[in-house]
Amino acid sequence: MISTGIVTVSYIAATILFILALGGLSNQETARRGNWCGIIGMTIALLATVFGVVTQNYVELILALLVGGSAGLLLAKRVQMTEMPELVAILHSLVGLAAVFVGFASFMDPNSHFEGVEKTIHDIEVYLGILIGAVTFSGSVIAFGKLSGKIGGSPLILPARHWLNLGLLIASIWFGYQFVLQSAAGGGLNPLIIMTVIALLFGIHMVMAIGGADMPVVVSMLNSYSGWAASATGFMLSNDLLIVTGALVGSSGAILSYIMCRAMNRKFLAVIAGGFGTGGGSSAKGGEDQGEVAPIGAKETAELLANAKEVMIIPGYGMAVAQAQHVVNEITQELRGKGVNVRFGIHPVAGRMPGHMNVLLAEAKVPYDIVFEMDEINDDFPDVDVSVVIGANDIVNPSALTDPDSPIAGMPVLECWKGKTSIVMKRSMATGYAGVQNPLFFEDNTRMLFGDAKEMLDQVFKSL
Repeated sequence: MISTGIVTVSYIAATILFILALGGLSNQETARRGNWCGIIGMTIALLATVFGVVTQNYVELILALLVGGSAGLLLAKRVQMTEMPELVAILHSLVGLAAVFVGFASFMDPNSHFEGVEKTIHDIEVYLGILIGAVTFSGSVIAFGKLSGKIGGSPLILPARHWLNLGLLIASIWFGYQFVLQSAAGGGLNPLIIMTVIALLFGIHMVMAIGGADMPVVVSMLNSYSGWAASATGFMLSNDLLIVTGALVGSSGAILSYIMCRAMNRKFLAVIAGGFGTGGGSSAKGGEDQGEVAPIGAKETAELLANAKEVMIIPGYGMAVAQAQHVVNEITQELRGKGVNVRFGIHPVAGRMPGHMNVLLAEAKVPYDIVFEMDEINDDFPDVDVSVVIGANDIVNPSALTDPDSPIAGMPVLECWKGKTSIVMKRSMATGYAGVQNPLFFEDNTRMLFGDAKEMLDQVFKSL
């Protein structure tokens, strides 16, 4: 056992390292350092807790650490970069489930001896922890299903769903009141169980009603929920580090959700209640014929790129599916070697989670200094000779700016149609996750390169 003072100092050090980790992860160049800060901080926190707070049941604790650590290592080694959104979603679910288990264990702990106001406060902490944890768990499981394709991306819109959500909220408040009253008299388990079931149903209904186009916001939202669940767990256990860490995750997730909503010109409540986006079907909403598309081959694409001075590459989820990021880097290096200025334009909600494209490009070792956010390069498109759109759809859709009736109306997009030529890489003419047709495909200066992104880019690279 180590002293309480050392535990306190260790917790402060871990907190500082977690803050540094968040700061580091905000930038590609410092992301690796941020990861190491997080790893060291968590190691310090674990050691301080195991040797300074825990007083018994070490065998069970070590077994749990071995099982959890082994599962984490196995998942980290096996998961593909394209599966990162699903991994993030399922990890959020585990945080929520842990909060539920800790809440029930804390409530049924025979060694707990809270009295009066302290007991009431502890009961509220338990109730809120289980409530947030259950919503996070079931919502994250549904998000995992949608991201992995096991559940369709189309929103499930039930009749009077807003009234249903309101009813579930009122029921949760009522059972919370009953729980506190019955707990003071030595009971309270039944309303706690009923509330848990209600919270699980609410999490399922909430995420099922959200369409595929809003999934990046959902991932960051669930990230925030998992943080608040962890913070509530810290209050239950009187663990200051868990409270602070949960608050950091919860607040950063909430800020990220706000950034995502702003990038899509959506309000957070509209994301929760609106549910726009489909599973990426082949028909467009109001799918009128907008004209003929102009196809292009890999050899002609290579010629256009080789003769260009300014090239902008716009990656989307199609690049992730095809795992084309490595050949994209090879093409980039080849073009830069020929004196072509190649840059990448990243939309905040490209892919299935915040930063999805940045992660893939970093994995392929694309130089950080040529990767730009949408706001940094959108004004440069009139000077771009060739824009290459790889498996993106909604984030380059002109109707967001021109059609006030479009589901994505007002959403800031990458305005590649203002350049000299746009080459759009897609498998087919299927719509994106917002389920709307893209007028970009029919522009006079747009060429469609159909096929698997990796295979077609391999041909382009060979031609170069």
